[in-house]
Amino acid sequence: MEKQMSTRLKVGIILTVLAIVAVVTALWALVFLHDPAFQIRHAPPPSGFVPGDFEYFYLAFTIISTVNIALLVMVLLTYVSIYNKTRSPFTIGLIIFALAFLLKDVSSHPFVVGLFSFRAYGLGPFAFLPGLFECAALSVLLYLSIRY
Repeated sequence: MEKQMSTRLKVGIILTVLAIVAVVTALWALVFLHDPAFQIRHAPPPSGFVPGDFEYFYLAFTIISTVNIALLVMVLLTYVSIYNKTRSPFTIGLIIFALAFLLKDVSSHPFVVGLFSFRAYGLGPFAFLPGLFECAALSVLLYLSIRY
């Protein structure tokens, strides 16, 4: 019974942290989208470009990407904790797997891409759908990892 309460508390804390991360990222992204210092170089948008759609889709991508990074850090810390308890070689593989996904998400994060003056245009909802699916998978992975 005590373990179940502990798991529920962990899930509640994780959901609270993820909600805070999402809200802070949304506010941060809204500020940076209009900050001239952040927009080092402007490539002309392609014809048929709709600025409002661009902002909404990439704002969603920024939030989802940041939540994925937070989830991956939590998964990584959980795997390190499991490894310290079990010393299982399989857990080392899971740690490497989580690190690889973390590096992928950090390197493709819109703020990192923007720092190097690259811009993406015309992806529409396909800008954030892969990240949304990854977020769902990481949520399940984290839940199963802390449950057992």
